[in-house]
Amino acid sequence: MSIAEPVTPIVKSATAGRRALRVCHVSLTLKTGGLERLLADIARYHDVLDCVPEFVALNEVGRFADVIREAGCTVHQLKPSGVFGHVRQLARLFRAGQFDVVHTHNTYPHIYGSIAAKLAGVPVVVNTRHGQRAGGNWKTQTLFRWSSHLVNRIVAVSDDAAQLCIKTDGVAARKVTRIWNGIDIDDFNFAGPVSAPVAISVARLSAEKDFPTLLRALSIAIQDIPDLVLKLVGDGPERSRLELLARELNLAHHIEFLGERSDVPALLTQSGFFVTATLTEGISLTLLEAMAVGLPVLATSVGGNSEIVQVPQTGRLVPPGDPAGLAAAMVDMCRQMQSWHQMGRAGRERVEEHFEVRRMVSDYERLYRDLLAKKA
Repeated sequence: MSIAEPVTPIVKSATAGRRALRVCHVSLTLKTGGLERLLADIARYHDVLDCVPEFVALNEVGRFADVIREAGCTVHQLKPSGVFGHVRQLARLFRAGQFDVVHTHNTYPHIYGSIAAKLAGVPVVVNTRHGQRAGGNWKTQTLFRWSSHLVNRIVAVSDDAAQLCIKTDGVAARKVTRIWNGIDIDDFNFAGPVSAPVAISVARLSAEKDFPTLLRALSIAIQDIPDLVLKLVGDGPERSRLELLARELNLAHHIEFLGERSDVPALLTQSGFFVTATLTEGISLTLLEAMAVGLPVLATSVGGNSEIVQVPQTGRLVPPGDPAGLAAAMVDMCRQMQSWHQMGRAGRERVEEHFEVRRMVSDYERLYRDLLAKKA
């Protein structure tokens, strides 16, 4: 079965003379994370002549809700009320807003939002699957599959996620479209790597990112590259465990826990290469950001990473969960320092061509129009 073809960017001049669409985005939170950042970018870069987006958080709001409001878009936060209460609240909101499109993001907003949209008579319902997995148990998987019958299109952020939608979640291939995530490259000026064995990893410190493998790989790699240093940017539930593991591995002089930071672009420019040991991934924004700055990248061959990284032009891929293999790749990367700038330049060009946020936003806007035209 073939996946529905990716849509092409809107030609902005073609929007004149037609009514702007009312689109409601539904997410679990607007607090922190890559998904929430993408929603903020949709608010910042939507075509004001073609689309009027509003945003709903089922639970918490935070700094990204502020960014969305600053972009001139409305943010709604549901009151705690359980599954059926959330569906009722959403249905009332959708009716009052007279939305043309409801766009849900990930599993629980998909389940609640698709039911509410049908109750409210919304013409088009779209869901984006931002990662590899629909949910963590059979019940959630079953609800995801059932809710997928209520939507007009499932958007996967990678070809890998699209195949999982079809093969694992049972979504018909004709209902699946791939739209790659994008970043604002204007926020990440090309600088190139520093000529020093300084690795950086930016992510939430959570189990699926598999930082224990990265720390064990570092402890092996420093035997060959004794001045290798790893900067860890981010915070999360695994931090105390990782700090303990770092002490056990005698990495005090080789690792820096920098916590949550607002100056990630600057930190990237002070590094030699980017590394991640993640076990699961959609399209990693931090990987794209590192490439936009001009860093060579070393990533695990999971999810959409192989769609981002071109081996050997922009970096390397290694199997997940393999400290020795990752360590060997880190050593090789350090020994290829003379090629880092060329790899970084190739990475920047790849992000500019395929993973720019304005292209992503216009792809979604074109998809809405195409789906509404089919309903007419």
